[in-house]
Amino acid sequence: MTALWFGRSGGWIVVVMDITNSTVFIPGATSGIGLGLAQRLQAAGSTVVIGGRRRALLDSLHDEYGFGTVELDVTDPASITAAAASVIDAYPSLDALVTMSGIMRAEDLRSSEHLADAVATVETNLLGTIRLIDAFLPHLLGRRASTIVTVSSGLAYTPLAATPTYSATKAAVHSYTQSLRQQLTGSPVSVLELVPPAVATDLMGEGVDFGGMPLASFLDEVVSLLQAGAAPEILVQNVLPLRWSERDGTQQRLIEALASRGH
Repeated sequence: MTALWFGRSGGWIVVVMDITNSTVFIPGATSGIGLGLAQRLQAAGSTVVIGGRRRALLDSLHDEYGFGTVELDVTDPASITAAAASVIDAYPSLDALVTMSGIMRAEDLRSSEHLADAVATVETNLLGTIRLIDAFLPHLLGRRASTIVTVSSGLAYTPLAATPTYSATKAAVHSYTQSLRQQLTGSPVSVLELVPPAVATDLMGEGVDFGGMPLASFLDEVVSLLQAGAAPEILVQNVLPLRWSERDGTQQRLIEALASRGH
């Protein structure tokens, strides 16, 4: 996923990404968007390594798709350190990290029973992202060109009231990504942010219907954006109303509309 810088558009650095011969590590790619993206990148010609907690599932995905695999629990700093060492040792050409791991849980803020879910969400979505970047950044800085792709959400900009900590962690990932990008200016590492809208996956559990866009349609658009030259934020059309709601003066209306759907 080598990034080639070629100019600016409206103040944003424009990036063309070569997804045909990169070596990419995607933790949290055993299902949903992560697995779908892994399949698309591999089909384009990249070498893909996936991480997850369940060895049997990793073995199954290796047998079915040929992915490299590593056991990884992003809530465990020691597991992240060990996984990073293993991946870099086995794939020294690694030049891209996609911090896909994340959980989304409904919370009732009127009850302290939500705190366990809040803590787990922060540990996975925010601290997991930070720790993964820390573990892989020294290697990526040593490459001629490399890429970090963080994964936030449209809910970073227009929160879903039923999942307050999820929305807050994704807002934090967005802010952290901006700071990371600025700190790495002039380095070999490009920093992108994938901003999904609601997508039809099992993020909140099997059979839970987000009413989101079909996964295949989302992936089609993401891959097209990567190939054509994505801005630092990878924004499919469906996420634009959420991304720009504050600018457009529609944020509160959309927050209320999302809450009224009962999700």
